[in-house]
Amino acid sequence: MLPEGDSYEAVRDRFVWRVPDRYNIAVDVCDRWADADPQRLALIHKRRDGGVEEYRFADLRARSNRFANVLVGQGVARGDRVGILLPQAPETAISHLSVCKMGGVAVPLFALFGVEALEYRLANCGARAVVTDAVGAAKIAAIRDRLPDLRAVFRIDMADGEDGPAPEGCLDWHALTDAASDVFAPVDTAADDPAIIIYTSGTTGQPKGALHAHRVLLGHLPGVEMSHDGFPQAGDRIWTPADWAWIGGLLDVLLPAWHHGVTVVSHRFEKFDGEAAFRLLADFQVRNAFLPPTALKMMRAVNDPASRHAYRMRSVASGGETLGAELLEWGRQTFGLTINEFYGQTECNMLVSSSARFMPPKPGIMGRPAPGHDVAVIDGQGNRLPPYSLGLIAVRRPDPVMFLGYWNNPTATAAKFIGDWLITGDQGEMDEEGYIRFVGRDDDVITSAGYRIGPGEIEDCLIGHPAVRMAAVVGVPDPLRTEIVKAFIVLQDGVEVDDALVASIQEHVKTRLAAHEYPRAIAFLDSLPMTTTGKIIRRELRERTQ
Repeated sequence: MLPEGDSYEAVRDRFVWRVPDRYNIAVDVCDRWADADPQRLALIHKRRDGGVEEYRFADLRARSNRFANVLVGQGVARGDRVGILLPQAPETAISHLSVCKMGGVAVPLFALFGVEALEYRLANCGARAVVTDAVGAAKIAAIRDRLPDLRAVFRIDMADGEDGPAPEGCLDWHALTDAASDVFAPVDTAADDPAIIIYTSGTTGQPKGALHAHRVLLGHLPGVEMSHDGFPQAGDRIWTPADWAWIGGLLDVLLPAWHHGVTVVSHRFEKFDGEAAFRLLADFQVRNAFLPPTALKMMRAVNDPASRHAYRMRSVASGGETLGAELLEWGRQTFGLTINEFYGQTECNMLVSSSARFMPPKPGIMGRPAPGHDVAVIDGQGNRLPPYSLGLIAVRRPDPVMFLGYWNNPTATAAKFIGDWLITGDQGEMDEEGYIRFVGRDDDVITSAGYRIGPGEIEDCLIGHPAVRMAAVVGVPDPLRTEIVKAFIVLQDGVEVDDALVASIQEHVKTRLAAHEYPRAIAFLDSLPMTTTGKIIRRELRERTQ
């Protein structure tokens, strides 16, 4: 989408949105290429056992057509929600394409989620089907009787036989897909028709489902192209360790790459390892990568990787947390390039980016608005503030990348706006050249290892532990993860504190919510600081940690 230009100003001034009235993500990123260049390599997947699978765009079209027919045959209709509870895998991507083709709404879900987190999201969106694996199927089985809208659970690994018999009621994804027709006419969707619900955590209450239209992919393109110093270029091949259930993996890497016909490398690390990451970059000739700051910090711990791994990177982008000058300098020494930062959130992503190709980098500054996005720092009344004034980072509607609203939550949707300004919830400053400096969050969302974690869901989970009477959660600084989750807990009468209790509470959250959300630090208090209306004063708890 970005026009030609030698400077940020030239590209910005020539930019125009090209969003057609009728648009379908799957037709754009899959079928269009299958028609134009069917043997073009779309995906290289490294399996857990070390084997490698390759998929051409023609393969993706055939497989996604087959599974679209399966979904329709199981009674999934246009507008129905389909949960995709999988890590990076070919079936994950194919399922997303299939749901888009048949006019459904995909709901990406982290494989790390526990049963409580899954139950809330699947019930809230009224999911009619779920695509998962053995681990996810066992979680779904435990809550299926509380999901009245759920009709079908597809398991992708039933033929493997490694995890025992499938829970009752699971359908074999591969067997059904292999038997289905590879002819399917994609539904004619408008650019504004719903396509994806991504659940985002907030500071109070349960997570909210950000509903996005098909146009959201097109809205991502300027920021993706800028953060990779002009994307695509000849020889580009992209990878990210970020889960495709996160908007950063799905809409910052997988789908934009396929829009441009660029090959994506996928692999699920059981546990991220910096040495293995450098090896993957070299083995698969990766030229572009989105590496969250935590991944960069872990790779930084690897001594002299270039002496063992022949990687050759053209671009590295990072987002989710601000990079410091030391990490940027390490990137120059290690990759021979400047790591470009970008900024956004689930409701409105890839709004701001740096780009060494188009603008001088400024350490500690996350960049300038990506072309096409009207991003400003405003006050509480929606007025633009003068340069270097601290205020609310906001983006003006209409904008193709902006969400349609929170699923079944018009009150929360309305609260996200001041007039036509969508409020990101972050504070910052803008200089006279349009560079934006992130100052801090305007809410209590915790940023840990690239994940945005809402305290409300963790607090709800904690008080489900039999020893816990009350709980509050905040983020505290951490050199590796930016922040870690710290819980302040008031115990039930008569409960004694010991190491076993701490471990039990941590395991309670790990198994019910997600492994990345459990409190790595716990403090026990006699009471929590509260407002007169009964709200926890998390600011006071954060001050105690300092």
